[in-house]
Amino acid sequence: MERARFAHQVAEKGRLIKQYKMERERQQKLEEEEEIKRLRKELIPKAQLMPYFDRPFVPRRSEKQPTVPREPKFCIPRHKTIKCCRMSCNDMSGPSQLQHLPSSIEKAEALYKNRILQ
Repeated sequence: MERARFAHQVAEKGRLIKQYKMERERQQKLEEEEEIKRLRKELIPKAQLMPYFDRPFVPRRSEKQPTVPREPKFCIPRHKTIKCCRMSCNDMSGPSQLQHLPSSIEKAEALYKNRILQ
C-alpha cells in the first residue's frame, strides 16, 4: 500500500514538473513572439528629412594633435635582401664603394677586349 502511494506521488510530481516546463516554454514562446512583433513595428523604415543645402558647410577645427613626421628608412633589412647581393645600405652609401665602381667597370671592359682579341 505504501509503495503504491509513493509511486502515485512520484508520478504526480513528474506530471507537475512536465506541466510546469510546458507552461514555461509556452510563456517564453509568447514573449518571443511579442518581442518580434515589437521589433518589426520599430524597424519600419521611416522617411528622413532632406538636409539643408542652402547653408554653407563650415568644418570645425580638429582638436587632435597633428601627426609628427618620421624619417623614412631607406635601408632594406638584411633578411629581406637577395642572397647573392648581401650588401647593406651602409656598404653601398660609403665613398669606397663609389670609388671601386669605375675601376671594376674598366677591369670588365679590359677582360672583354682581351677575349675578343684572342
